Amino acid sequence: MATKEQNAEAIKNALGILSRVLGDQSTPRTVKKRITDLVADLKLEEGSAAVRAANAIGALDDITQDPNMPSYIRTSLWQTVSVLESIRE
Repeated sequence: MATKEQNAEAIKNALGILSRVLGDQSTPRTVKKRITDLVADLKLEEGSAAVRAANAIGALDDITQDPNMPSYIRTSLWQTVSVLESIRE
């Protein structure tokens, strides 16, 4: 069972990865918009961390299907999914 501190740390790590993706010049503009929305949802303090993480995982799964995405960006997004999967309530 993960503690609130562990969940908060996992979200912080996920946000760090996502901010690097947003800062990358080769990230497609449409993907940046979706990730920006995702970051805003993850930062909300409303609801449980597990629900926010599950929603983010679903959104990231959709985002990684974009055929215009560079493979290393896709890998970073999968890394984010892995971090978010560790969140439990």
